[in-house]
Amino acid sequence: MKRILVWLAGTATALVLLFGYRTSLSGPMTTATTAQPTRAPSSGSGKVTGPAVDTRWGPVQVEITLDSGKITAVTVPRYPDGNRRDQQINDRALPILVRETLDAQSADIDTVSGATVTSEGYLRSLQAALDQAGK
Repeated sequence: MKRILVWLAGTATALVLLFGYRTSLSGPMTTATTAQPTRAPSSGSGKVTGPAVDTRWGPVQVEITLDSGKITAVTVPRYPDGNRRDQQINDRALPILVRETLDAQSADIDTVSGATVTSEGYLRSLQAALDQAGK
């Protein structure tokens, strides 16, 4: 009888701990797109801002600068930076994504390992900006 009581108490404790555990990584799983993007200039030069793409960790938005149809600069005005871990990940990942965009001159680039969510939001916003630019 004593073993059964100990087993029941242990099982109940394990279940309470299991279902009550919340990680810092739990966040909303939304993929809605917000904010209206800017329109591409008709000359193929200027700045085009993609939409802010909501990701699990926060919005990601890409702005490209074009000169005669060539991508000359990429900025990321919005990206997840709500905590120190987000900042570490994106301080490493965003320069890689920008460099690859400039090299490829398209959204046909790889995601950055360890920053998959940000990379996917970046690629969606970048592709929308490129679509608006007619590229």
